[in-house]
Amino acid sequence: MDNFYIIANSQKDTDFALSDRISDYISAKGKKCCCQKTPFTGSKSLNLADSSLIPKDTECVIVLGGDGTLIQAARDLSNLDILVLGINIGTLGYLMEVGMDEAFEAVDRLIAGEFYVEERMLLEGKVLRNNEQIFSHIALNDIVLNRCGSLKIIDFDVYVNGEYLITYPADGLVVSTPTGSTAYNLSAGGPIVRPVTNIILMTPVCPHTINKSSVVFGGDDTLEIRMVKSRSDVEERVVSFDGNESIELKTDDRILISKSSKYAKIIRFGQHNFLQVLRNKLS
Repeated sequence: MDNFYIIANSQKDTDFALSDRISDYISAKGKKCCCQKTPFTGSKSLNLADSSLIPKDTECVIVLGGDGTLIQAARDLSNLDILVLGINIGTLGYLMEVGMDEAFEAVDRLIAGEFYVEERMLLEGKVLRNNEQIFSHIALNDIVLNRCGSLKIIDFDVYVNGEYLITYPADGLVVSTPTGSTAYNLSAGGPIVRPVTNIILMTPVCPHTINKSSVVFGGDDTLEIRMVKSRSDVEERVVSFDGNESIELKTDDRILISKSSKYAKIIRFGQHNFLQVLRNKLS
């Protein structure tokens, strides 16, 4: 591997000090490396990867930060079909492969080709209004339907592959990938699953029903969420993608969720053990 690109969370890599050290190290090895240096100014969007800036010959994007930074980068770069390595700057994460003290060893292994690639499924969500698509995006973690503004519950119907399943009056709904099973899905009481499995998880958020169980669907299933007229007549509902991009919803809007044809391709060296990380988190 010869060509690299570095994206850093500037809140954690202050003044891009570690980015510069890694870039200099790669250059000293006779390889090519560029850095995206976007200072944090309070807007989440400034921490996103700008795929238009990445040279076409780039083979690997090195992401410095936490799980959130890696999720944003992997999702935004999925259209480039490019490999991503996460270097953790902060607390223990589920996704980050190596720590700061292992960064330069990791670069050596990248150059030597001593790694494998783990493909993580992405979800694609489309919002339809009057049978016309008004919004679409992808998510590595989850697509979340939630209330906004008032504390009134929201009502929605769930269909699977065109067949009616259930109606929920609830605070919201989390539709998650296996990668996102340890995020909002877990906080809402959903199950933890291995990140490389091919399934879709659906977990209601504080449902006003006796049945509060999550449901696990196959990776090839399509979920449709239909917004029902609120009993309170309050139109304050929103759907968000990985906690960032979002759009407000109206009665009769439909959200179609399915597995994306794209994948996030995350580099692994073998020492990152999901069960070990999970054990540390649960302890």
